[in-house]
Parts: sequence; C-alpha cells; structure tokens
Amino acid sequence: MTVLVTGGAGYIGSHTVHRLREQGRAVVVLDDLSSGRREAVPSGAPLVVGDVADRDVTARLIHTHDVTAIVHFAARIQVGESVVDPRRYWMGNVVATASLLESALDAGVRHFILSSTAAVYGTPARVPLTETDAATPINPYGETKLAIEKMLATYAQAYGLRYAALRYFNAAGALPDAGLGELHDPETHLVPIVLDAASGERPNITVYGRDYDTPDGTCIRDYIHVVDLADAHIAALSYLEGNGASGAFNLGTGQGHSVAEVIDVCRAVTGREIPVVYGPRREGDPPALVASPHRAEERFGWRAQRSSLERIVRDAWAWHERARTMARGDGNANPTPQARRKQEHANGR
Repeated sequence: MTVLVTGGAGYIGSHTVHRLREQGRAVVVLDDLSSGRREAVPSGAPLVVGDVADRDVTARLIHTHDVTAIVHFAARIQVGESVVDPRRYWMGNVVATASLLESALDAGVRHFILSSTAAVYGTPARVPLTETDAATPINPYGETKLAIEKMLATYAQAYGLRYAALRYFNAAGALPDAGLGELHDPETHLVPIVLDAASGERPNITVYGRDYDTPDGTCIRDYIHVVDLADAHIAALSYLEGNGASGAFNLGTGQGHSVAEVIDVCRAVTGREIPVVYGPRREGDPPALVASPHRAEERFGWRAQRSSLERIVRDAWAWHERARTMARGDGNANPTPQARRKQEHANGR
C-alpha cells in the first residue's frame, strides 16, 4: 500500500513526503523536476523523474509500487504566467491530471488528494470564505484548478473515486531541521521575498498598494504553515480511506494578516531593518482572503497547529540562514545542492 506523491520534489510536496515517511507510510515520488528539486525528496522515498501526463510512466509506476492512493501536487501555479500563456495551464494542469486519473482508475486506485487553491474563489464578496461560497476564478490558473475539481466530482459519482480537493490559502514556513524550505525560481511568495530583503539578497520589498479597505491599507491574507498543510493531506487521506465523503476543503487558519504585519514580524524575528517601497495595486488582488477551515476540522479532525505568523517566519528564517551558511561553506558545514541553489539564486545566476 503505497502513496504516490506527484510533484513531491516541490515545496509543499516534499514536506508532505517527509511527514508521510515519519508516519511509516510507503511513498513514491513522481516529478519532472521542472520546478522541483531532487535534493528536496526525503531519503527513503524513491523518485521517478517523469511527466504525470505520460500514461506509460504513470501506469508502470502505479503497478510496480502497488500504489493505492495519489496525492497530486504537480501543476503550474503562477497566476501571472497563466494569464499570458494559458495553454500551458490547461495542458499542464487539466489535461495532465486527466491522464493521471486514467492510469489511476484503470489500476483500481480510488483515493485521490488534489492540491487545489483559494484562487478558485476569485474576488470574494465576504470573508472568511466557506466552501459553499461562489467559485468564480478570475485567472486561468484558478479556472484550471476548478475544472479539475469538477472533473473529480463527476468521476466520484460515475466511478466510485474518493477525493479531497484541498483549497490552500497562503503556504509559508519551513522544516529547517529536515533541510526543507521554500525556494521558487522566480520567487513570488511574500515571506521568502521579505526574508531575502532582510538578508540583503534583495534591496527592498515592494508593497503593492496601501490604500485598500483594511486597517493598515495593505492586503490581508491567511498564512498557513507548510507542515500544517502537509498534515492536512495526511488527515484527508486517512479520512478517505475510512470511507469519508468526497469534496472540497479549505485549508487556512481563519485569521488574516496584512502585508505590513508580515513585514513587521519579519523585522522582529530577524532583527534586521527591511527597506520598503510602495507600488501601485496589482490588478486582481482582493483586499482580503481568509479561509473558514471548519469543514476540514469537522470532517477529518484537522486544525492548524504551527501557523502563528511568528512561528511561520521563525522557521522560514531558520531555513533561510541555514541554507546561506551551508552555501558559503562556513564552519564544518558542507554545502548541499539545495543550499548551493539558494545562494546561486541570491547571486542572480
């Protein structure tokens, strides 16, 4: 009984593989390494380099490793890119997932966890958002994730598939003791960008808009620790394996933090000054996005445990500084490939 984790060399995927392994679950990773990193895959988890859209690869992998459940992270996730190049998102997200599901259903795999997104909601009429609020995406990325959710719902009805579509809000944080952290290229997430400014890898942090209808004028988001997200996938899988009902589930804390608040907490944790410049609003940025996580708590007993903003920033900073130290080769530390990539990214190479 093995769990296939697609995109398991990526940020959230690698943390989930680590937590699955800690719980004694057999895991195999499928990742094309287009954005994931080989060194992020925890030891003991076989890595198959390949595309989820390749049915020969997925069918063989499912059979060879006796896969009974799939946790599906592999996807394109950049909102801006989805607007300028939507075909990559419809093919890379929707068509690829349909191919993966073909192999899964043919092999009798009936448990499926989807990495979905709060982007399916678009610009919300109210917060906190519940799963019954209207799903009206405003960009191709959100549209593709919603399309996959709809596909899963029809497959559940027709073929007996059990699925959970986990709608993330803002993932952040790290698991520094395991050498796991957030490293995208390009980096688009707020916390690592602010920490790069704190360490001098960026000259400043740009805040887009300070005239929103929020207490300090900057956007408010619901930040959730990546380890809490990983644990939510495991809880959802156990729920499905216990014949829980399929559906969509918000993953958040129910509490929002503004961009200005995130910067202030980063200053407090790092003890560094963080220069800020202000830019115009970005099109499509809603003033606030906050989740109601009650359905996940009621259905599979999950609640965020590590997601105080201070804990998120502290863990992210610990990984950030550990990676920088190892990349420099300070002391007796030997640079890891991931640490080298972190430093190369910082140096603009």
